[in-house]
Amino acid sequence: MTVTRRISIMGSTGSIGTSALDVIAHANAGEAGTFQLVALVAGQDTEALAQQALTFRPDIAVVADPSRHDDLRARLEGSGIETASGQAAVLEAATRPCDRLLAAIVGSAGLASTLAAVRQGTVVAIANKESVVCGGKLILSEAEKSGARILPVDSEHSGIFQALGDGRSLEKLTITASGGPFRTASLDEMEHATPAQAAAHPNWDMGIKNSIDSATLMNKALEFIEAAILFDTAPDRIDVLVHPQSIVHGMAHFTDGSVIAQLGAPDMRTPIAYALGWPDRIETTVDRLDLAQLGRLDFTTVDEKRFPAIRLARQALALGPGGATVLNCANESAVSAFIAGHCGFLDISWVVEKVLSRFSLGNMAGLGCDTLEEIAYLDRFGRDMAAELLGQAHHRAGG
Repeated sequence: MTVTRRISIMGSTGSIGTSALDVIAHANAGEAGTFQLVALVAGQDTEALAQQALTFRPDIAVVADPSRHDDLRARLEGSGIETASGQAAVLEAATRPCDRLLAAIVGSAGLASTLAAVRQGTVVAIANKESVVCGGKLILSEAEKSGARILPVDSEHSGIFQALGDGRSLEKLTITASGGPFRTASLDEMEHATPAQAAAHPNWDMGIKNSIDSATLMNKALEFIEAAILFDTAPDRIDVLVHPQSIVHGMAHFTDGSVIAQLGAPDMRTPIAYALGWPDRIETTVDRLDLAQLGRLDFTTVDEKRFPAIRLARQALALGPGGATVLNCANESAVSAFIAGHCGFLDISWVVEKVLSRFSLGNMAGLGCDTLEEIAYLDRFGRDMAAELLGQAHHRAGG
C-alpha cells in the first residue's frame, strides 16, 4: 500500500488499540508515511495515551473521563497535540475526517462513537462486537444511508470476510472457539473459579472482560450474533466449533460441498492489519504458521450443559434486536459483578438466561432498536434486571 491513510483509533490503550499501533509502527517503518494518526481516544489511562500520542503524533488525544483531562494536558504540554475529554469530545473525535476508524472501545459504551463515524460515511473497522450486538440494525441502516463501509476485525468475522468471496451459493458459516481456560473443566471446578483463573486465556492476549467472556463462551455467543447481523445469515446457518489451537478462525461452506477456511496464528495483529490495509494487505511481524510443526487441528461441538452461551445467543436472536441488546447488557453487568467478587462464575450465564426470560415475557420485545434511545432503554432494563438477580445470586452464595 503506497497511499498515505489517515487513521483514528477509538480505544487506543486497550489490547486491540495497542496491537493496532504496533501494526502501524511496523508499516510506517517499512514504508514511511503509510499511516498518519488523526485521533487517539482512551477511557482513563492518560499515561499510556500520552505516550502513544508522543510516539504517533495524532492531531488530537481524547480521554473519556473528564477528571483525567488536566493530567493528559500536562503530559502533552508543548507537544502541539490537541487534547480534550468527555463524551462530547469522544464523539467529536469520531467524526473527524479520516480514511479509516478503528472502533475498539470495549462494551456497549462504544456504540455512540461507532454510530457517529458511520453517519459521517467513514470506513469503520469494527472490533467492538457489543456495538454490533446492541445496535447492528441501526449501524447497518445508517451505513446504507451514508455509504460507510463496515470491516470486521474480530478474527472470526475477518476470517469469514476473507473466505466468502462474492458470497454466492453460500450454505452456512462456521466460527471457532478456543474453549477458553475451562474447556475441559467440570461444572464443579467452574463453580469455584476465580476471576484470575477465568481471565487466564490459553491462546489470546485480551482485556479482562473479553477474557472472562471467552471463559463462559459468551464471547462466542456475541460473535455468533455479530455474524448473523454482519453477514445477513440466519442463525440456523451458523455453526460454532471448539477448536483449541485457534488456528482456523472462520469458514464459509458452499452448496457444492466446498469449505473455504481462513487460517493464521492466534494474533489479533493479523485481522487488524487486514482491516487497516483492505483491500490491500500490509506486512506484519506476526509469527508465520507452520502446519507441519503444529501437526494437528482438533474440532469438537460445544457442550451446552457447561457452556449455555451459544444456546442463549440463539434465543436472543429469536426475540429480535432487543433480545440481543438485553443479552449483552445483562452479561456486562454479570461479568462486572464476577470481577468484583459479587457472584460466582456460573452465575454469569444464569443471570443472562433469567434476564432473557423476563424480557420475553414483557412488553418490550417489540422494540426494534431503531434509535439510540430505544437501545438505551433496553440497556437500562437489562442492567436493572441483572442487578436484581445478582443480588439473589450473592444472597444464595452467603454474601
